[in-house]
Amino acid sequence: MAFRSLATGKTLALGLKAAEGRLLASGVAQSGSLHTFSLPDLPYDYGALEPAISGEIMQLHHQKHHQTYITNYNKALEQLHDAITKGDSVTTVRLQSAIKFNGGGHINHSVFWKNLAPIHEGGGEPPKGSLGYAINTHFGTLESLVQKMNAEGAALQGSGWVWLGVDKELKKLVVETTANQDPLVTKGSNLVPLVGIDVWEHAYYLQYKNVRPDYLKNIWKVINWKYASEVYDRECP
Repeated sequence: MAFRSLATGKTLALGLKAAEGRLLASGVAQSGSLHTFSLPDLPYDYGALEPAISGEIMQLHHQKHHQTYITNYNKALEQLHDAITKGDSVTTVRLQSAIKFNGGGHINHSVFWKNLAPIHEGGGEPPKGSLGYAINTHFGTLESLVQKMNAEGAALQGSGWVWLGVDKELKKLVVETTANQDPLVTKGSNLVPLVGIDVWEHAYYLQYKNVRPDYLKNIWKVINWKYASEVYDRECP
């Protein structure tokens, strides 16, 4: 995940450690430096996921929405750095919500782009190997898992995410939802995301209007199970 150095200062671990977890291990400021984050490139063209997700949606989602989270995350980190330097505990506490929301938006979207792949590059191909076996063990079939995630994603009030995750300590697959931009790790420190589906309206409204279930039905055609399998194998060797 790309980042650029800003200035020397104290390590900015406060308010970030739990929300970022291992996903941003390479991006958390090291002792003596402050880092900001930049928009990651997509591994495919904006139109490569059509017809499941339109190129217009992908471009707006990536360039506008994800970039906004990064911009506001960097701003909050800089303000936090200043507040800690000044010993301003009130501002330090006040900034935690902005860091969680915008930092979570950056974490979640960085996972989301990797969770997708064009059909001609394997998008939608069912998982095999250890993850495929784990899905059958925990949910019966892949179809049962998809139905469960679609139902929970459609029922989520307001904005948020629906996740397939793995508890790396219990070696157990879980389906969870999170509100707003809360990362999966906020539901448990041992949870690692395998597949995350954005159910904010900005992820689908231009194409699917207010029919979220249709979006959820079609996104599975471009889910990158190869990436999910790689994460699962790394966390559950």
